[in-house]
Amino acid sequence: MHNRSDQFAKNMLRDGLSLVSAAETEVEVLAATQKIDVYSVPDPARNAERARMGLLGELAAEPSLFEPFHGTPSLRQVRRCLRKQLTWHHELERRARAAAGAVAPDEDADAPPQPPVAFPALVVISPGRPETVLDAYRCERAQPGVYHAVPGLVTRVVVLAELPRTRATLMLRLLGSGRVLREALADLAALPDEAWEKSIATPLLVHFRLGTKEPIDEEDEVSAEIRAWVEEYERKLRAEEAARAVLTALRVRGIVVPDVARERILAEKDPETLERWLERAVVAASLAEVLNGLS
Repeated sequence: MHNRSDQFAKNMLRDGLSLVSAAETEVEVLAATQKIDVYSVPDPARNAERARMGLLGELAAEPSLFEPFHGTPSLRQVRRCLRKQLTWHHELERRARAAAGAVAPDEDADAPPQPPVAFPALVVISPGRPETVLDAYRCERAQPGVYHAVPGLVTRVVVLAELPRTRATLMLRLLGSGRVLREALADLAALPDEAWEKSIATPLLVHFRLGTKEPIDEEDEVSAEIRAWVEEYERKLRAEEAARAVLTALRVRGIVVPDVARERILAEKDPETLERWLERAVVAASLAEVLNGLS
């Protein structure tokens, strides 16, 4: 995964899952010279927090490999993910034996049983419906947008385009494109500033979409949508800074600002209005002189 969309997806999953688990990106699977996009191991002490994370927390309830795709994956691509899953489980068993000082079962028939190692789940995240994958592994719909393969594979397929538009699915829908992404960005913007989703998603949106001067890749169709969201977010930040500058100027002038006036100033988003208020605030003798009669 090399382009910005893919890096954004991996970092979004890692940072979100890090709230309730030990999460890593680019986990190397030595025997196959492959890398797991994100590997997450749940922290039992954070079960209550994970329950509040909606679908992402639900998917992270067990050790899991997360493999997000920018385009709908083919059967061949998902098979590569399954190889990672199997090889990684073998590596986890080897590490458990090494930690316990045990030997491999095929090396000593009389050796005591090796420590049990949970088989990690595989979570494939797809923007569209991967019909060949769902058919090949006899996936059954577990809930809207989430399919489970036959039990032995311990594989989940998340179809972003089929997820319901709820807060519980927001962090995953932010990995989508087109309509799914536009709706997710609107839902993110509507959340209160202290929402945990904003604390995770906003810095990554800014970093991966507006943090460079590179032109937008034609193949990266989500870049323009996220860039527009980031620009709107930055306009909001500038308005908040300007409003606080007005309040600071009034405080320095010794002018008392009632709660209703404070709320009006902080709610104002028009840059010209805020600039006009600030110019008046630095010389005003009363609040009415600044806000045209409101006091």
